[in-house]
Amino acid sequence: MEQPNLLVQNQLLNEEVQRRTIQISAITTVAATVGYSLDLSVTLNTAIDSVLQVVDAEASGISLIDEAAGEVVLRAQHGWIHDFVEDNPMRIPLGKGMSGEVINNNKVLVYNDLSGDEDYAVDRFKNEGFRSLVMAPMHARGKIIGILSVMSSKPNQFDDATVSILRSIADTVGVAIDNARLHEQHVEQENRLNAILHSTADGILATDQHGRVSVCNYAAAIMLDVEPHEIVGTPLREADIQYKVLDQLMLAMSPENKDEEIQSFQVQVEGGRTISVLVSPVQVPSQVSRIANTEDGWVVVLQDITHIREAEVARVQFIQAAAHDMKNPLSVTQKSISMLSDMVTSDDDMMVEILGMASNGVGRVQRLIDDLLNIEKIESGYQFKLDDVDVREMIYEISAQAQPIMSERKINFQMTIDDDVPAMVRLDREWIQRALHNYLENAGKYAPEGGVNFEIVASNGNLHFEVKDSGPGIPLQAQARLFDRFYRVDNQRKDVSGSGLGLAIVKSVAEAHGGMVYVRSKEGEGSTFGIRIPIS
Repeated sequence: MEQPNLLVQNQLLNEEVQRRTIQISAITTVAATVGYSLDLSVTLNTAIDSVLQVVDAEASGISLIDEAAGEVVLRAQHGWIHDFVEDNPMRIPLGKGMSGEVINNNKVLVYNDLSGDEDYAVDRFKNEGFRSLVMAPMHARGKIIGILSVMSSKPNQFDDATVSILRSIADTVGVAIDNARLHEQHVEQENRLNAILHSTADGILATDQHGRVSVCNYAAAIMLDVEPHEIVGTPLREADIQYKVLDQLMLAMSPENKDEEIQSFQVQVEGGRTISVLVSPVQVPSQVSRIANTEDGWVVVLQDITHIREAEVARVQFIQAAAHDMKNPLSVTQKSISMLSDMVTSDDDMMVEILGMASNGVGRVQRLIDDLLNIEKIESGYQFKLDDVDVREMIYEISAQAQPIMSERKINFQMTIDDDVPAMVRLDREWIQRALHNYLENAGKYAPEGGVNFEIVASNGNLHFEVKDSGPGIPLQAQARLFDRFYRVDNQRKDVSGSGLGLAIVKSVAEAHGGMVYVRSKEGEGSTFGIRIPIS
């Protein structure tokens, strides 16, 4: 009796192996067919054709869940009498009909003898004349994304083996469809991003981590006088960009600036146009560490501010002309106030206060005039007097002058000089001191009862003078204009007086030394104003 039982077991085992082989072969066939394309429409139709090749059925359909609409939508069909995809789309509310049963219970639904009385969510489906139906949920990324269906006009068409094969095939098709849909979304997002990039009035230029240009929109191409297709893929340092812009960009993107969040400068290009430039490193979150970021190139934002500069030039020319005309009358006014002050007795408090206010007002106007004339002097070709200057001695002197003012304002003031700073540097001491005084005065105005750090560092052949404050910080959109004449940030303290020329003077002094100014700032986290001057 044992031998017949063994034969039966072997026979059953062989049948199971054959069944499994058929099943694996079918799955492999479908997988190989649907996986070659990332086009969603192609994937859907290919999947249906592949399923009908391995399953004995006359028709098939694929429905996908539209979560936003709350519907199950037929997206592909084959072997149906009527068109339920294009001409008359079949859309079934989630949870309704037989598709609702499949999704709600996450199971394969089998009908081997449809009577026509079933729970059809779409009545016109009855007219297709199907007698046998299998509906299998398709899964991807741990959730149901749709339903794969096969149909036949014959009753009792689908046995357990077919159902088992279809259950496995459904998930294979589901993954392929999900990949195609993700690719479609990615392409759509990329196209949308490109449309936005090329429609904006601001120039956008980006490089990858190897320094190659990866993005150049139309506005940037116009400002830089290049063709986008000629520059994209080219190392930035080799790009055919006007040298004035390229030199500044390469300086801003140098390794020593990799930790700087943003840098800004203005440059005049051929044709007399003025371009404002913001340069920022791109920080990509590391896949290895949750803390560390990796450098992934730079992004450059360019704005044509020619019209702003032209308006400023006209305004400054008018003000400068007025300044020359006002200088002498103001001097007379100040002397008159001084004479009146000598005549007023000390116990006449009201008169003393009035004369003090008048003197302060005249003093502010005189300082404004002096700043205007200083700007005019520099930009009219003033020859700076470059001498070997003891930098440490100069910085100690500046710090000693700033300390009483900082103490009066309850500001913690600190000064540090890097050991690598050379003893002697060739510069115009008077103008550098004036520029640094402007930085420190600005920090003292806007820093609360916090701190101001004055740091001097030598790095890569450059001398950096940096003033760091714990003030309110500066909005990103305002940083490119900080060094413009008369420009003041809208959200800065209204009780702080100033001519609006201090930072413009600093910029002119730095550029006259072959250097540049820069700023790093975040709202609520303070600001760092710097001067970079070459020393070798």
